[in-house]
Amino acid sequence: MSDVIQVLSDAVANQIAAGEVIQRPASVVKELMENAVDADATTIRVIVKDAGKTMVQVVDNGTGMSETDASLCFERHATSKITRAEDLFSIQTRGFRGEALASMAAVSEITLKTRRSEDELGTHLRIVGTRHEIKEPVQTPIGTNFQVKNLFFNIPARRKFLKSDQTELRHIINEFNHVALTHPEIEFSLTHNQSEIFQLPPSNLRQRIIGIFGKSVNSYLIPLESDTTLINIAGFIGKPEHARRKYGEQFFFVNNRFIRHPYFHKAVMNGYDQILAPDYIPSYFIYFNIDPSKIDVNIHPSKTEIKFEDERSIWQILLASVKEAIGRNNLSPSLDFSKEGVIDIPILTKDTDIKQPSIDTNPAFNPFDGEESYSREKRSSPYLDDRFSGWEQLFEPAAQVQVPTNKNLQIKNKYILSPVKSGLMLVDQRRAHERILFERMMEAQEQKQPLSQQSLFPETISLNAVDYQVCLEMMEDLDRLGFDIRDFGNNSIVVHGLPAEMETVSAVNKIEMMIEQYKALQGEVSTGIPERVARSAARASAIDYGKQLSDIEMQEIIDQLFACSNPNYSPSGKLIVKIVELEELEKYFKE
Repeated sequence: MSDVIQVLSDAVANQIAAGEVIQRPASVVKELMENAVDADATTIRVIVKDAGKTMVQVVDNGTGMSETDASLCFERHATSKITRAEDLFSIQTRGFRGEALASMAAVSEITLKTRRSEDELGTHLRIVGTRHEIKEPVQTPIGTNFQVKNLFFNIPARRKFLKSDQTELRHIINEFNHVALTHPEIEFSLTHNQSEIFQLPPSNLRQRIIGIFGKSVNSYLIPLESDTTLINIAGFIGKPEHARRKYGEQFFFVNNRFIRHPYFHKAVMNGYDQILAPDYIPSYFIYFNIDPSKIDVNIHPSKTEIKFEDERSIWQILLASVKEAIGRNNLSPSLDFSKEGVIDIPILTKDTDIKQPSIDTNPAFNPFDGEESYSREKRSSPYLDDRFSGWEQLFEPAAQVQVPTNKNLQIKNKYILSPVKSGLMLVDQRRAHERILFERMMEAQEQKQPLSQQSLFPETISLNAVDYQVCLEMMEDLDRLGFDIRDFGNNSIVVHGLPAEMETVSAVNKIEMMIEQYKALQGEVSTGIPERVARSAARASAIDYGKQLSDIEMQEIIDQLFACSNPNYSPSGKLIVKIVELEELEKYFKE
């Protein structure tokens, strides 16, 4: 039998590696922007066409590369950042593994122009699928100009899994924001199909956040700052009244690197305990500065997950920092948070010598020594007088509790309780309403007869760049559901009308919640855009828990629910109806 194991060629190995490092056009934007930052650029321009599918171009004025470095940078594991494994634990730069450019070259057409300040001429390279086609001197400005075209042109199976332009552009904007938020001192710009999305001049952190998320964010930013022997924490958190029922403005950065960390997110949420409405999420922009030897950044290809040596202590410091910031801004019961005289609590390590505190006590101490004894006299009340008799007649006896004549009963303003032939039926009012609205909206899409309720005063809503692109993607399908939403440009939309079933109160919250629900559903490949839009709109429009329903409203929900094709489950597959059988009820009352 012949041998079957063989070593893959570099071209195939690079294409496989590209699946981990270069997942979509946004990955190209991220890697090239981080390289530009590492090259000490003060101006970085990002230009994309067709959401990066046709082209991604990143131009910087950094240090540039020599002719030799320009060629070597496309080799696998060619890097200037590390020379030995131990260097991984002192990394301060964005990139370090030397995989990104090699992966890009394997699955795209790359044109590179670069020049150092000490060179008269720069270097021009053109690489197509790892094949070097052009290498020549060129006249070009100091810095580097990367142009990546036709991503995944040689892997059609991967290219077909790219999403719509709006979705891919949303991912590009997210990656752009991650880098721009860590370097406010650098000028950044983002252009899509010759339309400018961002133009961010050098600024401080607060101004950079405002430049990305709009002027309205300035009114609810609370400074956050904590300096300890283990870690420095700085940045901003949002005021509780501006929290929303959606994610979008929650950012952690470690040594100027964006990360995701659910454990630390929980610490932030705990800091808002008792002052934030349920299911609402505050904004935060939190920057950690820590000794690189205390973290491991090399555990994920995209480097968005990081291991910390002492997560528990950092969790406690973060929680205290959030509570302190909230207290300083009078958003919780007034406390004295002056830092003057505050002792920096040392962090315990395994080598710390812990001594048990000693307490001096006096067993013979009697707190009642020297006190005179006394007796309590029975005192007559000055109100035991005939003048105050008969007061009970001024009040009517308490009314007897009346059992509702309607067969339905609402519990905790959340569940509808109704007797049925086989026992007792419990209905989740919000999920039931969501199912009803979903089926109506799907029917409206098929029949193209939406019922829209026009607003007397159209409402303009400003969105961040990501949500604006999501809304544009939904626009056509929303129109079929009865939404009259029009593009106003400059990341803004105008709401002229809503479906008849949707409450017109707080259109802003409804639209924002609908956008967030749609983003959450985008990972479901089996669900088409029309259905995702209908599910998002139904969830945003459904009645909230806590709303008291009349007998008529409860009966309408039950009647309409059981007229649906699938009354038992919500559009997301959650249980709506639970019937407790009579036999089960009788078990509780057996003698």
